[in-house]
Amino acid sequence: MTDFIPAAKPIIGAEEREAVDRVLLSGMIAQGPEVASFEQEFSSHFVDGRPVVAVNSGTSGLHLGLLACGVGPGDEVIVPSFTFAATGNAVALTGATPVFVDIDAQSFCLDPIQVEAAITPATKGILPVHLYGHPAPMKELLDIASHHGIEVYEDAAQAHGASLHGQSVGTFGQFAMFSLYPTKNMTSGEGGMVSLASQGLARTVRLLRNQGMEEQYRNELIGFNARMTDVHAAIGRVQLSKVNSWTKTRQENASFFNQNLRGVITPVLTPGAVHVYHQYTIRVPEDRDGFVTALREEHQVGCGVYYPIPNHRLESLKKFAGNLELPVTEQLAREVVSLPVHPSLTQSDLERIAGAVNSVSKAGS
Repeated sequence: MTDFIPAAKPIIGAEEREAVDRVLLSGMIAQGPEVASFEQEFSSHFVDGRPVVAVNSGTSGLHLGLLACGVGPGDEVIVPSFTFAATGNAVALTGATPVFVDIDAQSFCLDPIQVEAAITPATKGILPVHLYGHPAPMKELLDIASHHGIEVYEDAAQAHGASLHGQSVGTFGQFAMFSLYPTKNMTSGEGGMVSLASQGLARTVRLLRNQGMEEQYRNELIGFNARMTDVHAAIGRVQLSKVNSWTKTRQENASFFNQNLRGVITPVLTPGAVHVYHQYTIRVPEDRDGFVTALREEHQVGCGVYYPIPNHRLESLKKFAGNLELPVTEQLAREVVSLPVHPSLTQSDLERIAGAVNSVSKAGS
């Protein structure tokens, strides 16, 4: 029987297990020296030395970043609808209103023209998502923000190591969030990192993650328990030493697909962009769901559909959208399929995936 190729495969090895054992034996399990070291190393590795704050999830990172920037009731934040619900959720959790706008069909990221049209006197900021590991059009978004006197934030959950014209994702906005969930390009088991534009913002996020205090029992503001443990940080530190190699493999796997897939629309790379291929997302204009079923059941090739229901259509978020129509978002939600691109794939796996895609796309033509 042919082995099933999973859509994603977290890589946890002996070094990660040894790091966890080291922390457990130390007796320092909660937020401590491992977290501090992880923050410093992550900052140097990904965001050119900007201050970063480790938290317990990517969603917490978005929420606390927005709060630190003063986002709250009466504000609007422009977001894509074609993303995981955490983006819109984080805005709503501050008491602000997520304003959903359409995306570019090639990059899957916010369309600056649609962003400009959505700005109102209540707009506080723009929160692009570097979706699937491809950077959003940051120059255009920053120009729009500067013109209107508003802020830019970044959802970089899927974009560790991505860049645009030589500038690292996570260094453009007032804050940026990186997710460390198990299926991301690197993981800490669970967690997130928040990159901040200033030490002042970083201090506020640190307060917010720890019940509003830097010094025990001297609470300065109302905060949360959003701390990362030393156990998770120890895993993350090991993963950080490997992520460059994994990213290179993802890019090589994507290049193989670009050269060998037929009958589907392959991802487009914006000039000047470095894509880290958290997902390798193709478009299948006709019968996407039948295509996915055939890949899984006939060829034993796992794949994912991210995101079949746009945020503005979700029961939880549609109250913010009214009768909004986002035609590109809704078209892509019907067409996208993410193929396995993770570093554990062998050359044989890559050939099997390409052969399966070409066979199914030909059968459906």
